[in-house]
Amino acid sequence: MLLCRRSTIFVPSFIAKTSPNLFSYFTKKTHALSLFKNSPIHCNHSYLFGKPIKDSNFIGAHDLFVNKKAKFCNLAISGTSRRNEKAVGGNVMSLREKKKARREAPEGVLKFKLDTCSKRGDVVEGLRLYDEARKNGVELNQHHYNVLLYLCSQNGGENVSDLRKQGFEIFQQMIIDKVPPNEATFTNAARLASAMEDPEMAFDLVKQMKGFGILPKLRSYGPPLFGFCKKGMADKAYEVDAHMIEYGVVAEEPELSALLKVSADVNNADKVYELLHRLRTSVRQATESTVGIIEDWFKSKHAAKTGKENWDVRKVKEGVARGGGGWHGQGWLGCGQWRVVRTQMDKEGVCGSCGERLACIDIDPRETEDFAISLSKLALGREVKADFIRFQDWLQRHGPFDAVVDGANLSLINQQTFSFSQLNSVVHRLHDMSPSKKLPLVILHKSRVTGGPAQSPYNKKLLERWKNSGALYVTPAGSNDDWYWLYAAVCYKCLLVTNDEMRDHLFQLLGTSFFPRWKEKHQVRLSVSRSGIALQMPPPYSIVIQESENGSWHVPTTTNDDLETPRQWLCATRPIKS
Repeated sequence: MLLCRRSTIFVPSFIAKTSPNLFSYFTKKTHALSLFKNSPIHCNHSYLFGKPIKDSNFIGAHDLFVNKKAKFCNLAISGTSRRNEKAVGGNVMSLREKKKARREAPEGVLKFKLDTCSKRGDVVEGLRLYDEARKNGVELNQHHYNVLLYLCSQNGGENVSDLRKQGFEIFQQMIIDKVPPNEATFTNAARLASAMEDPEMAFDLVKQMKGFGILPKLRSYGPPLFGFCKKGMADKAYEVDAHMIEYGVVAEEPELSALLKVSADVNNADKVYELLHRLRTSVRQATESTVGIIEDWFKSKHAAKTGKENWDVRKVKEGVARGGGGWHGQGWLGCGQWRVVRTQMDKEGVCGSCGERLACIDIDPRETEDFAISLSKLALGREVKADFIRFQDWLQRHGPFDAVVDGANLSLINQQTFSFSQLNSVVHRLHDMSPSKKLPLVILHKSRVTGGPAQSPYNKKLLERWKNSGALYVTPAGSNDDWYWLYAAVCYKCLLVTNDEMRDHLFQLLGTSFFPRWKEKHQVRLSVSRSGIALQMPPPYSIVIQESENGSWHVPTTTNDDLETPRQWLCATRPIKS
C-alpha cells in the first residue's frame, strides 16, 4: 500500500502525482494539515478517502462512511439534532411538528439559505454561510457540503483560482467530519479539479466511486472527458470513454461530439469512423456544432488520404443487409478529396447534391413487440392498473386499427377552443385513406366528452357515432391519455396522428434506442391553413446519419420540427473509380 508522506502528513498520492500545485496547496495550509495528522488515511492513487483496512488500531475512512449506524448525517434533510430532541423532552411530536422542528433547526435554516444561494448562483453568500455555520458549531450534512461544492465548481470570475481552492478546503472538511459522499459529491469535486485544468485528478475521483458502492452518472464523466479533449489528450479521453462503457453509461451527443473533435484533431481516422457510427445509432441527427466538426473532418487533408481504394463489394452488400440498410460498417471506402456540401432531400429521399436515394431502414418486428411489452409495463406502473387493463381488453375486442388519433392535440391546433369539427375532418381524411376503410381510433380524456363543446347537439351525435362504431375510447378521470394513444399505435403497428413532439418526461422513459425510429416511421402530423387541413405522412426514407454502399455519407441536422422549414443535410462524397 502506497503512503504519500510530506513531513508527518499523509496526502492522497494522486494529488501529489497528478497535481503538484494542488499537493503544495494542501500541505501549505496549516488548518488543512489536521486532516491527515489527526485521522491518517492510507491511500493509493485510486482512493482519496482510503480503502477499508482491517487494523485493530486504525479505522479506515471507508469503514466510517459506509457504517449506517454512524452518528453523522448522510441525508439532505436530516432529523432534528440531539439538542433539539432534548428540547422537546419526552413529548410525542406529530409529523407536522417534526417537519417544523427540522426546518427551524440550525441545520434546516442553513439548508434553506444554501439552497437559495444555489438557485441564485451566489457563491459569496454561500461561503459566508459556511464560515458562520462552522463558527457556530452547526453540524453540516451531506446536502450542505454538496451545495457548497456545487457553488464553488460552477462559479468563475476574477478570483476563480482562490474559489477552487476554497472548494477543496470544503471537500477536505467533509472528510474530516466523516460525512459520507455520494455521486454528487464526487461529481462536484471532479468539476473543481477540471476547473483547475486537472482532468487526471477529475478522472481519479470518478474511479474512486466504485470503492464506495456509488455508480457514476453521465454528468460524472463530463469533467475528465471534456478536460482531456480540450487539452488534446485523445488517448486519455478514450480511457474515460471506455470506463463509461464498462459501467453502462451511454454517451450522448456532447460527449460523442467532443470525442469526435479530438479524434479528428489527432487524425485518428478509425476513431472518427467509429464515432460517426455511434452518433448514427444513438443520436441519429446532429446539431449544427456537431455537423460543423464532421464537415471539417471531411474537408481535411487527412480525410482525403484515408480509405480503401479497392474493397469487397460482396462484404459491403452483406453488411448493408445485416444492418437493415443505411450503413455497412466496412470502413472508409474510396480515396481522394471529399466533396462536402449542405443540401436537402426531396420528398422521396433523393439527395439534391449527389442524386443518391437514402434508405428506409427496417425495424425488426421483434423489437416492436418487445417495445409494446415494455410500454405496457410502464403504463401499468403509472396509471390505475385496472383502468389500463380494461383498455387493453377493449383493444382486443375492437382492434385492429389503421390509425390512432390523439384527439385533444389535433382539436386544438390553431384553435382558441376545442374544435370537434377539425377533429372530425381528420377522422374523415384517415377513413378515406384507410386500406380497410375503417374509422381510426380516437382517444379522448373524459373531461373532453362531458363538458364544454362536447355538450352541443352536433358534437354529442358525433361522439355517439364514433362510440357505436368502436372508434372512440374515453380515458378515465385522473389518467394520462398519452399512455393510451401511444400503446394502441404501437400495439397495432399503425399510424399515430399527433403533433405532440413526445419529448417530455413520459417519453424520455422510453429511451433513445428504439422509440425515435418507431416515431419516425409511424407519426403523422397535421398542418392547418385557410385552405384546410393537410396530413404530413412519415417520410419514405430514414432521417438518420447514413453510409452508402459506395462510401458516401449523409448527415441530417436537427430541426425544430417546423413542417414548413426543410431539413438541411450534409452530403460528403468522392469520385468512384470505375
